[in-house]
Amino acid sequence: MIAFNAVRFRVKPGRDQEFLDAHKNVHAEWAGLRHVNMIKTGDHSYCIIAEWTDMDALAAARPRMIATLNSFRDTLEDLGGGLGLTDPVAGPVVLALK
Repeated sequence: MIAFNAVRFRVKPGRDQEFLDAHKNVHAEWAGLRHVNMIKTGDHSYCIIAEWTDMDALAAARPRMIATLNSFRDTLEDLGGGLGLTDPVAGPVVLALK
């Protein structure tokens, strides 16, 4: 069953391009990864959304996702509210609307 993950980020002022470049330079030829988009949700705020063939593929890619995060971690601001630097969620598709 198809799965998605989404991660929210807030980037330190003046570091947006560095943050985006870190993602451009990732060679995400990861097994099961179907599609990825980065969305700008506000000033210095972004959300990455990825589509996976299934939850097993997504879970298997977590070490690589964490390694990628480590490559740009210093560009991020704490999201507050006890979230830390990222706000990740993931799960299988339960209703495909279009």
